[in-house]
Amino acid sequence: MRICVVRNGPLNYSETFIRQHVTDLPAETVLLDDWPPWAKSGSRWERTLPGRAFSRAQRQLFPQRYELRITAAYVDFFKKHRIDMVLAEFGPTGVAVLRACRQLNLPLVTHFHGYDLSERRVLERYAHDYSVMFKQAAALIAVSREMKERLIQMGAPPERVHYNPCGVDCELFSGARPSESIAQVLAVGRFVEKKGPQLTILAFAEVVKACPEARLRMIGDGPLLKECQTLVGRRALEHAVTFMGSQPHHVVAEEMRRARLFAQHSIEAASGALEGTPVAILEAGASGLPVVATYHGGIPDVVIHNQTGLLVDERDVEGMAEHMLRLLLDPGLAGELGQAARERVKKDFSSARRIDGLWAIIKNCSGNQPN
Repeated sequence: MRICVVRNGPLNYSETFIRQHVTDLPAETVLLDDWPPWAKSGSRWERTLPGRAFSRAQRQLFPQRYELRITAAYVDFFKKHRIDMVLAEFGPTGVAVLRACRQLNLPLVTHFHGYDLSERRVLERYAHDYSVMFKQAAALIAVSREMKERLIQMGAPPERVHYNPCGVDCELFSGARPSESIAQVLAVGRFVEKKGPQLTILAFAEVVKACPEARLRMIGDGPLLKECQTLVGRRALEHAVTFMGSQPHHVVAEEMRRARLFAQHSIEAASGALEGTPVAILEAGASGLPVVATYHGGIPDVVIHNQTGLLVDERDVEGMAEHMLRLLLDPGLAGELGQAARERVKKDFSSARRIDGLWAIIKNCSGNQPN
């Protein structure tokens, strides 16, 4: 079987789950992450600044003609690479390849990850297209149980909706000893509203009052980074908070080995955007870190309160501060929760287990294209 993994645009550094699909599925896989899909095969002029501007103008003035060209480009690519099945990463990508799959009678599996089922502008823009895709797709995959229920409520056929979260490399992410570590909190993720980095900082500001030796290290980049740096300055926390920027996986894994706990205050963004199942929380659990986070999205699917971590309601900054402080002052408890977290992630959320789950879905719908 030859599977084309499609993403509308180049993968960003945090989309390790898509790379896993490309490299770990037991099939021949081809990645297409160009946007538009003829970006590399088009004329040289189309790749110039005027050419890109002309393409955008065409899209706005003649949307139907533009969509026909998109479909034709996907059809050509799928034919050229003798594709048997398409795995579309994110809902809008599934919409983009829909017509091409229908023309070639290719089974389409659409993998939803978070914003594509929660952000209001996305839901409004794709409301009709999603309903069409729900009828045509061979399978629809959600990375959290909440997202699975949302798909069904939106009209997706329940028998074609599957829960399969992303997985984590439990060999790379391992070796944390929170019961022996210094009082260090780690946060990893893009600096965007739904991950609540400002709220994590505000909670940590309360922690430092009771535990002056506490330190917070934040890995990631994004539009809210400068705002968070300003907040740290206003709270006079420059000595206690370190912004590390984007880092490769081996650096993230090493930072997790040194930490006492992992923290992330995920919230529903003003746009409606929600988390799916945050990969960094899986990586923290695999490492053996207790997680302090919120009852949000797929987080409760992974973190069991008082067993593998501690959870608070969204925007409960005081509660998050109390949970952080509890683990910083009780390394023994941090060690117990961290060990339980690793056992849970290894059992249910390892890369191998989740790839097996994805492969089972793909095999089950192969050659079973809905009419």
